[in-house]
Amino acid sequence: MVLVGVSALTGVYWPESVAGVFVIVGLALILAGLALLALAGFSLLLARSTTVFPRPREDAMLAEGGVYRRVRHPVYGAVLLIALGWSLVESPLGLIPTAALAVVFDLKARVEEAWLEERFPAYSGYRERTSRRFLPGLY
Repeated sequence: MVLVGVSALTGVYWPESVAGVFVIVGLALILAGLALLALAGFSLLLARSTTVFPRPREDAMLAEGGVYRRVRHPVYGAVLLIALGWSLVESPLGLIPTAALAVVFDLKARVEEAWLEERFPAYSGYRERTSRRFLPGLY
């Protein structure tokens, strides 16, 4: 995430011919990412599943409500939307760490899903019902 932010300081910017459109699209993606992040945070609070660690807490419940009905890892999706939006607003170089972040999140989500399946026997059914990993309708 730091590299995405620092990309704005490189002096490499979008060409004038597309910069205006990319700023509008980028800001829309940032707002969508912030909204998704807020919805995911609220759903996690309701399920008492909030933790900064990837392993689920012992007293946590499986978050299946709210935005978690549509995607299994909305926080990662939200961060990726924000990073992509920032890259479109500021610098094309930000797309490189954004792509790397997407790969890291995908790998991390796979590990977390194995832990969730260990902790919650119902997780495999939830994963089948909720086919999208990060973003509703996309991935």
